Amino acid sequence: MSLMFKSLHITLVLFLLTVICGSFLVSAQSYYPASEISHWQMKWQEGPGDSGRKIPLTETEGWMEVGAKTEMPQMPPGVSSAWTKITLPSYSYAAPSVYIDAIYALHVKVYVDERLIFENDRSFIKDNYSLLVPLEMMDNGKTMYIWTETMKDRIGIKDKIVVGEHSVLIKDYIKNGLIDVILGGAFVFVAVVLFVCAFYLNKEYFPVAASLAIVIASTGVLSITYSPFTYTFYSYLGPVSVVFFDVALLSLLPSLTFLFEKIFGGGKFGIIRSFRKFESVYSLFCILCLIVNTLSGDRILEFYYFVSTKILGIIMILQFILLIACVIIFSLKRNKDAIIFAIGFGTAALTGVTELVWYYVKGGNYDLFYWKWALVVFILSLIVILGRRLAQNHQQVVKYSRELELFNNELQRSEKMEIISELAASVAHEVRNPLQVTRGFLQLLSEKSNGDERRYLFMALSELDRAASIITDFLTFAKPEFEQISLLNVDEEFKHIQSILLPLCHLNGGKMILDVEDGLWVKGNSSKFKQALINIIKNSIESLGDEGTIQLLAYGRGDKVHIHIKDNGVGMEPAVLSRLGEPYFSSNKTKGTGLGLMVTFRIIEAMEGEIRFMSKKGAGTESITILPRAEGPDDSNSLLA
Repeated sequence: MSLMFKSLHITLVLFLLTVICGSFLVSAQSYYPASEISHWQMKWQEGPGDSGRKIPLTETEGWMEVGAKTEMPQMPPGVSSAWTKITLPSYSYAAPSVYIDAIYALHVKVYVDERLIFENDRSFIKDNYSLLVPLEMMDNGKTMYIWTETMKDRIGIKDKIVVGEHSVLIKDYIKNGLIDVILGGAFVFVAVVLFVCAFYLNKEYFPVAASLAIVIASTGVLSITYSPFTYTFYSYLGPVSVVFFDVALLSLLPSLTFLFEKIFGGGKFGIIRSFRKFESVYSLFCILCLIVNTLSGDRILEFYYFVSTKILGIIMILQFILLIACVIIFSLKRNKDAIIFAIGFGTAALTGVTELVWYYVKGGNYDLFYWKWALVVFILSLIVILGRRLAQNHQQVVKYSRELELFNNELQRSEKMEIISELAASVAHEVRNPLQVTRGFLQLLSEKSNGDERRYLFMALSELDRAASIITDFLTFAKPEFEQISLLNVDEEFKHIQSILLPLCHLNGGKMILDVEDGLWVKGNSSKFKQALINIIKNSIESLGDEGTIQLLAYGRGDKVHIHIKDNGVGMEPAVLSRLGEPYFSSNKTKGTGLGLMVTFRIIEAMEGEIRFMSKKGAGTESITILPRAEGPDDSNSLLA
């Protein structure tokens, strides 16, 4: 039932909107086009006046001609009010109205001949009016008198006057300044979100994010409270809006300088920091004057207007010039943040300075308009800079995390090797002696035995030999240093290794291809060097299938010798490849202890080299060993470029 009621309600609303919009469209098409009034007359009211009660119907002197495309007349000294006389055109509108986009005054009264049709009196110092005044059919061709009074330096109608249908003019009347409110609301929303997110950042970035949030929020409040829309439709909020405008402006300037200081530093001789402190003190002074003026009922309004508008405008111009100069200097140093800041702030500063200068040239008869759109570009540049800083911080954290992970893995590997070394040093020699004695007696018994008994003894001897090999590996860890270091000819070492392992390779159905560059020398222990390479090649042989191939390649590059051992065996998965060299980890062999490759890593490390593996499941494995290159014995094969 509730769902049905909601559906009927939505349908009714849509129907009414369709009818209303349709009527607007039909009426707009049927109405006569609006008429523009581009010329009128204006007369200064000298002396105390009569608050606009005495209409100058019969006065013919003192009137001056004013046009929509000409500059507004400058107020003479001692004058605070004026009359404007407008001759209404002939019209045939069903619901006529007169629309004035901007008229400067604090107090306004509108008459048609002697009939008062509009009156407004503002108690706050915001003099930009937007008027839509309904007319009657009998007002056709009559004279309209507008009385205006102000405490500021400008008064009168700024632009053209339009007479037309009320339903058509009201659209322009509503839209006047509405986009400023929407833009300002978006700024405030973004600032609130950014300020909340700032609490989740580290302490280094919190001041930057918080000051950026204040800059964005102040800009939003300025856009809302500067818009004529606010004072036209919510005039009862006028005094509060003026206060918010001043507070936002006084917060924007020091927070902007503080943000600049946080991004680029205090500047040469600390000029940016000093200017920021001056702005902060001056803003606090202006806020104090605002409080005193509000509590005293605007008794120091003129003084407050002078310090918060005249002097503050000059400070803003100086601030923009200072920051622009600093941005140019930083940009010349190829600072990317400065370049981004220069684009955004340069757009805002140049626009703001231009409009402020034009405001003073016009004697206050100019409404700042383009500054808010320039600030959009500036705020976007600030967000980009903050985003870049956070992205760089994230990349740095990721880099540190990876380095920490590598360090942790290396530390675990070192601890494991240290444990094995200590174990080998304390146990290996003690275990080897009884093993050798046991092997000797078993060998004597095997010579006197026959049949199954002899076969069992041979199996025992084989296992004792394997245990002795494992102990030898342990001793390699316990003492990786070489007892005897000599110059090794890589070609000769490989030929010796090939002669040892070639039968095993043929037995497994594979073949071995040797390609070693002449004149390659390294420093190390021959037996340990052979042991390291034999361990790698044996693993390659055991991984071969039918018609497998092992390629042995060695060549020199600068001061390094590169040794490649590549097979087309079963290969390994990435998870297995990453654990090669770990104690007790065997890649593919069920009976392996994992000590062979660990010994190889230790030997290569002792030779001040490095080794790495590349493998793909089903495509084989390749090991790359890089060792320091040594000079040959006759200096004829010294380091090549």
